[in-house]
Amino acid sequence: MNFINKSYFLFLLCLFSLIHVSAQKKNTKPNVIFIYADDLGYGDLSCYGAEKINTPNIDKLAGNGIRFTNAHSTSATCTPSRYALMTGLYPWRKSGTDILPGDAALIIPTDKTTLPSLFQQAGYTTGLVGKWHLGLGTAVQKNWNVKLSPGPNEVGFNYSFIFPATADRVPTVFVENGYVVAMDSSDPILVDYRRKVGNDPNGLEHPELLKLKSSPGQGHNNTIVNGIGRIGYMSGGYKARWTDEEMPLTFLAKAKQFIETNKTHPFFLYYSLTEPHVPRMPSTMFKGKSGLGFRGDAILQLDWAVGEIMKELKLLGIAENTMIIFSSDNGPVLDDGYQDEAVTQLNGHKPWGALRGGKYSSYEAGTRVPMIISWPAKINQQVSDAMVCQVDFMASFAKLFNYQLPSGHGSDSENLLNTFLGKTKMGRTILVEQGLKFLAVVKGEWKYIEPNSGPVKDELTNIELGNNAQPQLYNLRNDIGERTNLATQYPEIVKELSQLLNSVRQNASN
Repeated sequence: MNFINKSYFLFLLCLFSLIHVSAQKKNTKPNVIFIYADDLGYGDLSCYGAEKINTPNIDKLAGNGIRFTNAHSTSATCTPSRYALMTGLYPWRKSGTDILPGDAALIIPTDKTTLPSLFQQAGYTTGLVGKWHLGLGTAVQKNWNVKLSPGPNEVGFNYSFIFPATADRVPTVFVENGYVVAMDSSDPILVDYRRKVGNDPNGLEHPELLKLKSSPGQGHNNTIVNGIGRIGYMSGGYKARWTDEEMPLTFLAKAKQFIETNKTHPFFLYYSLTEPHVPRMPSTMFKGKSGLGFRGDAILQLDWAVGEIMKELKLLGIAENTMIIFSSDNGPVLDDGYQDEAVTQLNGHKPWGALRGGKYSSYEAGTRVPMIISWPAKINQQVSDAMVCQVDFMASFAKLFNYQLPSGHGSDSENLLNTFLGKTKMGRTILVEQGLKFLAVVKGEWKYIEPNSGPVKDELTNIELGNNAQPQLYNLRNDIGERTNLATQYPEIVKELSQLLNSVRQNASN
C-alpha cells in the first residue's frame, strides 16, 4: 500500500470512528444487552469465589460494574424464571408455567406489556438470540413447516433467532422470526412428545449410537440427533438440524450481527445462552480445557462469548453507553440427563458456592444466582448485597423510560432502578422464591420455607429440594448455607412469615 492510499485508509478509519462516537453521544438512552446463562451456579465464576475455574471476561465485566451477592431469579427452574423476566409477574400465579416441553404453546400474554415491548415503546429496536423455552403458537399440535405464531415477535421482539425449548428437547432446529431455518418442504418436520414418529433411531433402543450416554431414568433417550438422545420424538428436517458444537457459535454470530446492524440506534438484545445446560457438548476448541469435564468446558465457552460481545461493543465505539446485564435463570445441576463427567471431574469445584441446594431446590442455591450490571457511562465498580430479583427489571426500566405500566401489568415487579444503577444498596424487603413446586419467602434476614410433603432429595440429580413436612426458618445473615432450622426457636416469626406468604399468594396481581 503506497503512502497516499495508506493515508486515505487511515482517514476513513478515523472518520468511521468519529461517526460512531458522534452517534453514540446523540443516543442518550443506553443500549441494553441482557446475557442470560442457563443453569449457572452462584459459585461457578471466579469473581464469585470459584477457585477451580477462571472466568476472566465475566470478571472484567464485574470489575467495570456492580456485582450483586443477593440477586435472584424468581424460580429454581428455567421456564418460570424466564416467564417472570418477560412479564414482571411471579410465574406461580399462572398455571402452565412449569418446565415446558419443546412443543408447548406460547405462555407469554400477547395483550400485556412485556419487557421487550416496554423497550419498543421507549423507541428501542429489540432482539432475541438464543434459548426461548416459553412456547410457540397457540396449540401443542402445530405445523413446524409454516410460520410459528404467535411467538417472540408477537410479544415485543423485532427480531428473533432461537431454538424453541432447550438443547435436550426436540426439535433441534433454529427458528428465525417464526420460520424454521433451512426448512425443506420435501422433508417436513414432525414432533411428538407422547409417541414415536418417523424412523430415526432413539437412545433407548440404540445406545450404541450415542456419543454422549444418557443417565438412567432421566428421559433423555428418545430421538438421537448428533449422537445425543433427546427428550421427545422428531422426524424430518434433516437439513435444518443443528449440531451441538456449532449451535452456540451461531447464536454468538447472530448476536453480534444484531448489535452491528443497530449500532446507531438504541437497542435491547436478550442474548440467551445455552451454557452450561445439558447436553454439554462444547465447541472443539473448549473441550478438555477446564479440567472439570464438559460442564466446566461449557462455562469457559460461556465466558469467551461474553468477552466476544464486549469486544464487539468496543470495536463499534458503543461500549461506554451500553448496559450489560449478566445473570442466570436458576442454580446449578451436575447430572441432569447425561454422563458427561460433570460429577466425576468436579475436582473440588463448588458450583453452588457456600449455598445449599441447586436447580429445582427451595434452598438458596436454587434461585440465588450471579448478577452483574455494567454501564461504563453511569455505573461505578462496586459490590452490592441488596436483595434484587430479575422480575424487577420490568418496573425498573419503566422508571428509566418514565413509562407508567398499565394496571395489572408487571405488578409483581418493583422499581429498583437506583439499586441496579448502584445509587443505593437498598433492595427488596420481601421476595417469594419458587422451588420445583413449593414456595419460600424471604423478609430481611429471615427465610421461611412452607411445610410440604415433597421428597427431601431428587435422587436422579442428587439435589436437596428443600422439602420438609415441618416449617423451616433460616437466618440468612448468620447462616447463608441454611444449615440450622430455627423454626421451633422463633414460632412468632414462623407465624408472621407464613401469613405473609399466604397474603402474597392470595394477592393475585395478574
